[in-house]
Amino acid sequence: MRSRTVREFLYENPGRTRYAGGFTRRRFLAATGVTLAVATVGSRALASAAPLADGDTVPALVIGSGYGGAVAALRLAQAGVDVAIVEMGMSWDAPGPDGRVFCPVLKPDGRSYWLRERTDQPVGYFMGGSYNKDIDRYTGVLDSEDFGGIRVYQGRGVGGGSLVNGGMAVTPKRENFAAILPSVNAEEMYSTYYPRANTALGVNHIDKTWFESAECYQFARVGRKHAERSGFGWTFVPNVYDFEYMKKEQAGTATRSALAGEVIYGNNYGKRSLDRTYLGAAAATGKVRISPLHKVTTVTPGAGGYRVEMAQLDSSGKTVAVKNVTAQRVFFAAGSVGTSKLLVAMRATGKLPDLPGAVGQKWGNNGNVMVGRANHMWDGTGSLQSSMPCLGIDNWADPGGPAFAEVAPFPAGLETYVSLYLAITKNPNRAAFSFDSGTGKVNLNWQKSWNQSSINAAKRIFDKINAKEGTIYRTDLFGVTKTWGDDFTYHPLGGCVLNEATDNYGRLHGYPGLYVIDGALIPGNTSVNPFVTITALAERNIERIIADDL
Repeated sequence: MRSRTVREFLYENPGRTRYAGGFTRRRFLAATGVTLAVATVGSRALASAAPLADGDTVPALVIGSGYGGAVAALRLAQAGVDVAIVEMGMSWDAPGPDGRVFCPVLKPDGRSYWLRERTDQPVGYFMGGSYNKDIDRYTGVLDSEDFGGIRVYQGRGVGGGSLVNGGMAVTPKRENFAAILPSVNAEEMYSTYYPRANTALGVNHIDKTWFESAECYQFARVGRKHAERSGFGWTFVPNVYDFEYMKKEQAGTATRSALAGEVIYGNNYGKRSLDRTYLGAAAATGKVRISPLHKVTTVTPGAGGYRVEMAQLDSSGKTVAVKNVTAQRVFFAAGSVGTSKLLVAMRATGKLPDLPGAVGQKWGNNGNVMVGRANHMWDGTGSLQSSMPCLGIDNWADPGGPAFAEVAPFPAGLETYVSLYLAITKNPNRAAFSFDSGTGKVNLNWQKSWNQSSINAAKRIFDKINAKEGTIYRTDLFGVTKTWGDDFTYHPLGGCVLNEATDNYGRLHGYPGLYVIDGALIPGNTSVNPFVTITALAERNIERIIADDL
């Protein structure tokens, strides 16, 4: 009897959203009949052919290896298409001198940031001073890109943002979906594509009994207690971090990762990032090759499809080679910022002059704003904190200021009495990308004043909690005297909005064979953490593209 492929298994089992417990990783691999390149949670190497060479011709080129790119690569390969992935960041599959692939969060080195000489942490201050540190310039895993009005955090490496996020795998409430993607059939998304994405991503749920006594989640229980006492609803949040592995960390029988504070600079263990899921399955097909440290600079029509120029980088960011490749089809999956910047530049410089005016428009920060509260001495949050959030405060139904606030960890390794939150709000403001012919750079016109609506929505939760608990805001976490972390985002969305800059499946208007398949398609807000929606939308779109265009 022929073994089923990953695609066949997922398509036949759209309702399977659990990855641990009753539906284990081993059973998943056995059922699919595909051996992933990674069989253990501690290994992350991907089998791949040699990187692209100058003059190569490929049927499909995927720019970026984040959520959308990983989905496209896997599904195209399973459909029999040879795929080349071009990734600007490194392949994080080899340990450094300390024996770790990723550096410790409390002792960052060059591995932490993309081509910076000093860290730029979201919580960058503590007790009146900067908490950032000098580092060696290196092609590290986290990029903090400053556009003046906002800093945008992005993952750099094979696996994109999955390497550096908190793993919160949230499917938005169905009643909110029409405001997120109005041109998309909600029934199809919730019956087929969200379940498919959750299964393939390895989403699992915390053991609620274990949670109630786990030392590493004292901070979450305190956050829940305060929310309840002020009348706010809360919910457990699934994650792609392996909660069974975390139990072993807590018990002292496994090497610590989440319990060692690892998150924004990568997790060495426990986390089901894309290199261990979609990309691992893609590599296992034998039809996908990945070229790390390759940055696409130009895409233009040419004989046989599209001519794609790229720079090969070394670990200092220096260009060591320039390559030209012909691709019959090109999938833009460089993230909301990367995809939008590239397409805006191609239109402005005449490489893709017929791209519509909607390209570069309707970018948003998912309403992100962070804040910390100073708890009383009897409400300690714990010196041991898991870096993976598992609980959120749901106030999205508040017409005066919808917000969903994750109870975030502050894994400083000591008792801080700080409750930290990342709020996702319904911020209506949208920015646009524009090309500066003088500098050759693409700018983003997000205004700092636009963050006030997010602050106002978050205040509707935390002003009430402070009043009830007799507590105050911390003003030493985001600056010397700054209450709100409102000048950065973890969740960039939009810039090439579905059914506006593209058709309703991501095809770019005017250029057959060019597609957008990442978070650039989503107009600025998802009401929750966005990567499950990005993944599910990519599953929907690539299924139609394969059926109709190939």
